[in-house]
Amino acid sequence: MNYHNITYDDMNNGDGLRVVLWVAGCNHHCKDCQNPVTWNPADGIPFGLQDKEELYRELKKDYIAGITFSGGDPLHPSNRSAVDDLMQAVKRDFPAKTIWVYTGYTWEEVMQDPVMAGMMKSVDVLVDGKFIAELKDVNYPWAGSTNQRVIDVKRTLKEGRVILHESH
Repeated sequence: MNYHNITYDDMNNGDGLRVVLWVAGCNHHCKDCQNPVTWNPADGIPFGLQDKEELYRELKKDYIAGITFSGGDPLHPSNRSAVDDLMQAVKRDFPAKTIWVYTGYTWEEVMQDPVMAGMMKSVDVLVDGKFIAELKDVNYPWAGSTNQRVIDVKRTLKEGRVILHESH
């Protein structure tokens, strides 16, 4: 997996202050995407042990609510294995921290794919769906366009229907 950036103390990509890993690789190529530089999975920096240690240093801080995976698309085929491993490690080592994932896939598409569906065991909130420029709304919390859903994954898996995450 390659990545483009790690952001600290981010308050725009999930509840509370977060660390954000911006991965490389996206097949959705949404019109007016804010990060087209992240589309090519071969671009960016190879993610390694030092990068994981950097994320962990941030996650150890009491005021950091959790980690957000964005990009690019963390669920791009070239990212799935590494992102899944990293999410499982974060859940194990920081059980009180939340994991948010931004993807261009819809919840329904995620759940139809056994690998992506399995990854949801580690995810607290999934922001799903492609960015649609015509539906852009800067006042829509945590998403770029109003077609995207901010899904409470734990409740959705438990109840068997999509439950939206409530703002705090």
